[in-house]
Amino acid sequence: MIQLLGAHTSISGGVSTAIDRAEKLGFTAIQIFTKNNNRWFAKPLDENEIRLFKTKWENSGIKFIVSHDSYLINLCAKDKTILEKSRNAFVDELERCEALGIPYLNFHPGSHGGQGEKDGLKIIAESINIAHEKTKNFKVSSMLELTAGQGTALGYKFEHIAKIIEMVEEKERMSVCIDTAHIFAAGYDIRSPQSYKKTMKEFNQIIGFERLKCFHMNDSKKELGSKVDRHEHIGKGFIGLEGFANIMNDKKLRKIPKILETPKGKEQLEDIENLKVLKSLIK
Repeated sequence: MIQLLGAHTSISGGVSTAIDRAEKLGFTAIQIFTKNNNRWFAKPLDENEIRLFKTKWENSGIKFIVSHDSYLINLCAKDKTILEKSRNAFVDELERCEALGIPYLNFHPGSHGGQGEKDGLKIIAESINIAHEKTKNFKVSSMLELTAGQGTALGYKFEHIAKIIEMVEEKERMSVCIDTAHIFAAGYDIRSPQSYKKTMKEFNQIIGFERLKCFHMNDSKKELGSKVDRHEHIGKGFIGLEGFANIMNDKKLRKIPKILETPKGKEQLEDIENLKVLKSLIK
């Protein structure tokens, strides 16, 4: 079976342009923003643009699309105004995905800002419940991304993710994304076959492979357990090629789309190189 591979792709010029770029680069899976990721809100998606996006996608070789929410959103913000803004913006992101037919909205759980982990996790679940209540019968899944644990960020332990899902009412709407650089920086070793097996076994016991719907394939500029989120090109960081070979050759994960978020220029030529490296690791 051919694995679904690609990278985060620009929507400059409209969301449908991401399909053209991805096709040109030979991707079969992509991640996009559905709006400017550094703004709270954007004007609603144009009906023509929605139609164009769906038509192009249908006629392309792209089998998987995930959207990443705005970096401003913090679903457990200490500041009540920011929390309210975040909750509204999160609903807007779900609505945009639903309109475009994108099945997953990927997001970082949130940073508790000194409220403590227990309360932070509770507020995140509450935020998700509010969003799901406002988007009844939506098909889009809320995809929790594991984090590096920088600052007061939550989601750097498998237990954090499991706890949030446990407190979410519509559990069938929850999915999970593993970012390799993040879990490595959080202290989960995937470099040797032994440590990789141990990490994945732990993930399966605590969260469950049935929730895992996407991988972010990023090497790490920082050491194991550094809690610092810095992405590096495949094989050029502290994870190294063996860590990625473990993932690429894991039969259980063959169907999980794998998407790069490594540094790149406008032409995304670095993505082509990184994907070549990943493909070369398949035995």
